[in-house]
Amino acid sequence: MRRKPRERKLSASILTAIRNRPGHRPAAANRHGGDTIIASYNVHKCVGVDKLFDPERTARVITEIDADVIAIQEADKRFGQRSGLLDLDRLERESGLVPVPINAMSPTGHGWHGNLILTRKGTVRNVRQLRLPGVEPRGALVVDLDFTTGQLRIIAAHLGLLRRSREQQAETIMAAFEAEEARPTLLIGDLNEWRVGKRSSLASLKPIFDPSSGAVPSFPSRFPVLALDRVLGHPHDLVTAVEVHDTPLARIASDHLPIKAHIDLAMAFTTGAEAAFTNRVNQAI
Repeated sequence: MRRKPRERKLSASILTAIRNRPGHRPAAANRHGGDTIIASYNVHKCVGVDKLFDPERTARVITEIDADVIAIQEADKRFGQRSGLLDLDRLERESGLVPVPINAMSPTGHGWHGNLILTRKGTVRNVRQLRLPGVEPRGALVVDLDFTTGQLRIIAAHLGLLRRSREQQAETIMAAFEAEEARPTLLIGDLNEWRVGKRSSLASLKPIFDPSSGAVPSFPSRFPVLALDRVLGHPHDLVTAVEVHDTPLARIASDHLPIKAHIDLAMAFTTGAEAAFTNRVNQAI
């Protein structure tokens, strides 16, 4: 039986995702270097693939990731009091990670629409909380951090399940990016989009971000074939490598594997400063 065109496209997209599994990463993701590690992890409300609610297990995965900054999705209960699910005090003692201060969804909550950013490096300069459009309530955090190697803006988001919602949310994020003073920026989180071509709902992010860069499959955690979790950099060479954090514990603690990005902030900051200087000289001439 001949497959319909849509089915052929779907199969081709899945094959592309499988080729990009760890060990088959794009050349741009195989470069080494960088001075800071930024991670993203959808903790699935601390419920593992074994259906067990185990926040301590989730915290152990976060600790073993060993990132300087990590964006967490689904850090709170979805309904009711929207209570936080992690023991943040214990996590700080064991990993040195502390939450970026925000106005949480509830007095006992940790995140903004489930988004939480933890850092053990850098100074928080500014935080914005974005409401994202769409059928489901969604949000994003925009955080400016100062490191010894330079400045970095992190946009941490968990985009919707519906394609049209993701398109609208990507457009809102781009509007927020354009409204801010320029600096090296990462868009990070569970973007819920595995397509990397023209049919991607993230197409409006171009040319500022490249949705096809460093797409490493992270879902489902036991046999990852879809690159739902992303780290996108601006400028594009900000991210020197992207990898999944694939350990026995991570494979069971959530239905997503964490991803880690190595970034060269010193180089991006130097390049940006040189470009700004050149622009000023050209304008003076």
